[in-house]
Amino acid sequence: MKLPLHIAKKLLLLQQPGLTIAGSSMQHPVVTKMLDDGLLQKQLQGKTKTILLIADAAKVAPYLSNHFSINNLADYIRLLENDEQSRAANIAASGSSKLKAVTTFKGFLVNSYNSIAATLNGKPFIINPAPGSYNFIYDYENFIPDAAVTIVGIENPENFRHIEQQQHLFAHLQPLFVSRYPQSSHLIKWLQGIPNAYLHFGDFDLSGISIYQSEYKKHLAQRASFFVPPNLEVLLQQFGNKHLFNKQYNPHVNYNSEEENVKGVLKLILKNKKVLEQEIFITHRSK
Repeated sequence: MKLPLHIAKKLLLLQQPGLTIAGSSMQHPVVTKMLDDGLLQKQLQGKTKTILLIADAAKVAPYLSNHFSINNLADYIRLLENDEQSRAANIAASGSSKLKAVTTFKGFLVNSYNSIAATLNGKPFIINPAPGSYNFIYDYENFIPDAAVTIVGIENPENFRHIEQQQHLFAHLQPLFVSRYPQSSHLIKWLQGIPNAYLHFGDFDLSGISIYQSEYKKHLAQRASFFVPPNLEVLLQQFGNKHLFNKQYNPHVNYNSEEENVKGVLKLILKNKKVLEQEIFITHRSK
């Protein structure tokens, strides 16, 4: 079992003399095991409140080494907080090169059916992948598309592969397509660093809307918008998936949004009790 970051931070704090932490803020199976093993102690304060403390701070280091292969708790925390640590640093801190997945290739994939002007490391760069290929942007910190370009984020790999069959959806734009996969923080970091508008093209379901709101809208605010195709309700009625709607729908959740596009999509989904996966646009053209 891996030691979670939030538990590791609290353990580091608890090693300070006299410090205690509310039991309610430190709940996890690894904490239960530490209590059973005697590393942590629980004390009752009042009728219901409990606190956790470390009885003997000298026992923490050998315990973490034996149970989690963690040689230095502070270094372990820094590694988990660092997006791009090396495998060598992993080994030094924990004895394991697999402590945390290492991003061997930073960056993300881009695709386009038209030539897109950009600069890369200060030099002109034209994005125009041959059919069946993509461009992979490694130095994304120095990759700047033309300001008139709209960045279109595509959720599903198949749609990203076949963008030329969906270009009628974006005839009013100069789009550069970016892939959400493989998932990493690099794409959103790049989007935050450029002024271009972002348009999210994903599944028209409750999960797809959640991805948009939590991964993009949250960080890009007014620069981000949710793509809504023509005749969405007709497509929902003809090709919608009722089983997937039932699987995702939670009657205890209030599905709403302040964003008009998202609010409209939610209304159609709830009205028809169906969701629509974006792959339909590869073969079906809205009229």
